[in-house]
Amino acid sequence: MELRHLRYFIVVAEELHFGHAAQRLHIEQSPLSRAIKELEEHLGVRLFDRTTRSTRLTRAGQVFLEHARRVFAVLEQARNSVEAVAAGYLDQLRVALSDGITPPRLSALLAQCRQDDPDIEVRLFEVPLSQQIRGLHDDLYDVGFAQSAEVGDGIVAEPAWSDPLMVALPARHPLLVHKRIPLDEVLRYPLVMCDPQSCEGYGQQIARILRRAGTDPLIAEQVTSLELMLTLVAAGYALALVGASQVIACRNGDVVGRPLAGRSPTLITYLLRRNVDPSETLSRFIDRVSPIGVDTPSHHTDITKEIKP
Repeated sequence: MELRHLRYFIVVAEELHFGHAAQRLHIEQSPLSRAIKELEEHLGVRLFDRTTRSTRLTRAGQVFLEHARRVFAVLEQARNSVEAVAAGYLDQLRVALSDGITPPRLSALLAQCRQDDPDIEVRLFEVPLSQQIRGLHDDLYDVGFAQSAEVGDGIVAEPAWSDPLMVALPARHPLLVHKRIPLDEVLRYPLVMCDPQSCEGYGQQIARILRRAGTDPLIAEQVTSLELMLTLVAAGYALALVGASQVIACRNGDVVGRPLAGRSPTLITYLLRRNVDPSETLSRFIDRVSPIGVDTPSHHTDITKEIKP
């Protein structure tokens, strides 16, 4: 088995079409078909079910795809580590980010890392929550941030910081007559939500909040990024429920953030790591997170001033 076999297999698995996969790989279809056949003979299993109309992965192919991708992820990590050593870094910290984690706290944390540990290279990986959890188990990442504590056995989820939940509205929206908007008023309008697979932790927290309201929301659109979500809000397509820091990071004059009436809920960001003793480098990183995550009255005041129209 050669690496080209794995690379070819991954592309065919993603395209589920040998012709399209061959075009993407810049090879003819016949050598691609031969390579997949060689791989299946080497493994002793059929990876694809092929008909004249379709190509789909077998159960064995689905399992093998996860492992093949992991092989290339490990190779990429090895290349990154060698490059870090060549660049003069003493160590490397691999940080996974899920659920659209945004400034200002992440920016402050990374700036503190550069100041305190300039010889430590910090590499960031934006991945879905499920991929982050697998990567932590497989030692592809040292630590991660996500908006979910439902991470299963072997992973520790510790609250890192919280963010007041806001309603993001287009400028000149009728609900702007409220200084604090009742949730039942928000739910009279369509919402744009983040795709549950792309922002799984964020979706879990928002779903719990909406369940308490006892009303099913009208979902106008599901998107794969918080940036596109706020773009649609600015265009007047729908409202959104997001963290205050995300409204601030948006920097779009056509988006206005308002708090919810009553006891406003918060979105919690968690630090995720394997349930083992952390390295010295990781321990220092974790120690920096706690002070950054502290909410102070002045911090909330600044947010309120910045999101007013």
